[in-house]
Amino acid sequence: MAKEVECAEPAAEFAAKDYHDPPPAPLIDYDELTKWSFYRALIAEFIATLLFLYITVLTVIGYKSQSEYDECGGVGILGIAWAFGGMIFVLVYCTAGISGGHINPAVTFGLFLARKVSLIRAVLYMVAQCLGAICGVGFVKAFQKSHYNKFGGGANSLALGYNKGTGLGAEIIGTFVLVYTVFSATDPKRSARDSHVPVLAPLPIGFAVFMVHLATIPITGTGINPARSFGAAVIFNDEKAWDDHWIFWVGPFIGAAIAAIYHQFVLRAGAIKALGSFRSNA
Repeated sequence: MAKEVECAEPAAEFAAKDYHDPPPAPLIDYDELTKWSFYRALIAEFIATLLFLYITVLTVIGYKSQSEYDECGGVGILGIAWAFGGMIFVLVYCTAGISGGHINPAVTFGLFLARKVSLIRAVLYMVAQCLGAICGVGFVKAFQKSHYNKFGGGANSLALGYNKGTGLGAEIIGTFVLVYTVFSATDPKRSARDSHVPVLAPLPIGFAVFMVHLATIPITGTGINPARSFGAAVIFNDEKAWDDHWIFWVGPFIGAAIAAIYHQFVLRAGAIKALGSFRSNA
C-alpha cells in the first residue's frame, strides 16, 4: 500500500505540471512548403538580418572613420557592442512571433539540434539570413563606399597577436553564451516558473550579444553569427577576411551544438528521461 501511495505522488505531480513542452519538430516537414506562414517567416528573417547588418556595420565604419584622427572620437568599442546587442533585442522582439527571431545561422543550428525546427526550415532560414546579411552590408558600401573600403568593411578577421586556435575558441565560447541564453530565455518551464517576473525574452538575448562583443571584439571582431561574417566577407572580398572565414562558421556551429546538448540533456535532463523511458519499455 505504501508503494502504491509513493507511486501515485509523482503521477499527481506530473498531472499538475504548469508548463507544456512543444512536441519535437519532424526532421523533414514538406507540409511547411505549402504554408504562407513559412514564407512569411523567411521574409522576416531576411529583412531582420539585412537591418541588423546595415545598422551594426555602419556603426563600425562610422566609429573607425571618426576615431582616425581623434582617439576619443566615435562611439568606441562599448558603443559598437551596444549597437549589436541593441539591434538583436529590437529585431528579436519584432520577429519572434513570426519566425522565432533567429537572425543567426548558429541559433538556427542549435534549435535544429534540439528539434525545435525542421531541417527544411533550418536550411532555408540560413539561406535567408545569409542573403539578408549580404544585402545589408551592400547598402552600407553603397552609402559610404570610400569609408567602407578604407576601414575594412566591417569584415571579421583575427587581430594581430592571436592565432587561429585562440580565435576559434573565442567564437565557440561566445556562441555558447548566446545560444545557451536563447534556450534559457525561451524555455517553457522557466516561463511558467518565473511568470511573476515580467522579463522579455529578447532582453537577455540582446544583453548576451552585448557582453560577448565586449569580450571578443579585440580578438576576432566578434562573429558568433556566420551570416554576419559571411555578408561582410562577400561584400568586402578581402584575402585576409576569407583566410580566417572558416573560424566564423566552425566556431559558432560548435558553440551552438554544445549549448544545445548542455541545455537539453543536462539542464532539462533529456538523457535521464530517455534512459528512464528505455528502461520502462524494457
